[in-house]
Amino acid sequence: MSEDAKARDKGLSIQILGREYRVACPEGEEKQLQASVDYLNRRMKELRDTGKVTGNERIAIMAALNIAHEFLAHKPGKAAASVDAPDYRRRIAAMQETLESALAADQDKLF
Repeated sequence: MSEDAKARDKGLSIQILGREYRVACPEGEEKQLQASVDYLNRRMKELRDTGKVTGNERIAIMAALNIAHEFLAHKPGKAAASVDAPDYRRRIAAMQETLESALAADQDKLF
């Protein structure tokens, strides 16, 4: 890592499940990192509290898998595949007709 990159990244202490970790964090991104830490910590605590998963390593892996699954399920390209395109086309066509009718009626009043 170059000296410039080291100067831009500063260490930040975080806590996950009561354990402290020191991680590199680019300057100005501390709030985003802390929000990520809080989210991960919350998800890991939820898994731990169910009692079904034990051990911090297993809890971390299961949390990561759950988060990755949620992320991939909400990717923009994936959502488009589950959309009922013909239904949306019909609805858009109906809206266009309604707009055209409304505009035509208002235009008659103008002239």
